[in-house]
Amino acid sequence: MISKLHELHKQKKPLSVIVYDQLYKLIMDGAFPQDSQLPTEPELAKKFGVSRMTLRHALALLQEDGLVKNIHGKGNFITKFHHNEHMDGLEKLGNPLYKCYTGNIDDIELIFRIELLTDYAMQVLHQQTTAVVALERWYKSNDKIVAFAFTMMPIEAVSELNLDLQNDTQVLDMLENKVYELANSSTLEIKRSNSVNTPSLKYQLSHSEECDLILESVYISDKYPVVYNKYYIPIEFSQMKIKTSK
Repeated sequence: MISKLHELHKQKKPLSVIVYDQLYKLIMDGAFPQDSQLPTEPELAKKFGVSRMTLRHALALLQEDGLVKNIHGKGNFITKFHHNEHMDGLEKLGNPLYKCYTGNIDDIELIFRIELLTDYAMQVLHQQTTAVVALERWYKSNDKIVAFAFTMMPIEAVSELNLDLQNDTQVLDMLENKVYELANSSTLEIKRSNSVNTPSLKYQLSHSEECDLILESVYISDKYPVVYNKYYIPIEFSQMKIKTSK
């Protein structure tokens, strides 16, 4: 056993991890300020004397740590790297989009329609309802679509929540905030999706096609969810945190 440990100790640190360590130190020392753009990949590879593949592995590790984000067609940028340890994570009831999206949102466009009950809606809403309200929320930053949410609500919930569907402000406030104040629990499922940018939708996300997908059922009673949400967050702006304890 001792000889095996000795052999493991003698193994060299992977080159990509060495580059990661050096970039991490440069970022934390302020050589690359928050929101600044890193040099191009060829420039960084030349600077550290490594291949593009090795550099990309190091950058991928930095992206996993939330220090760097890649914006397709633009390059790599430094993100907010001083995280608030007291910020609520997904373990606490509340809108998961604002806990996971690392960019800025300055506007939300709401679209809704009334649909007949489908097998899928009955499955996720766990009830036989006369009709379903389908709502789309398009989150914007500087007039660009940066995240998307699709919501299904049994038509009975409109009167239960005292909603005026023609009042966008009231409906948005309910979906974004008040439903979580009224709720006693929710369930979350996290997946990866590349299906959000489809021609059938009104808009396209302005960043990568691959998104983190959060499926959420929000319960006011224990019988059935009052809303079922699907939140799509581009992976370069997605950061998920869950605080656990005994």
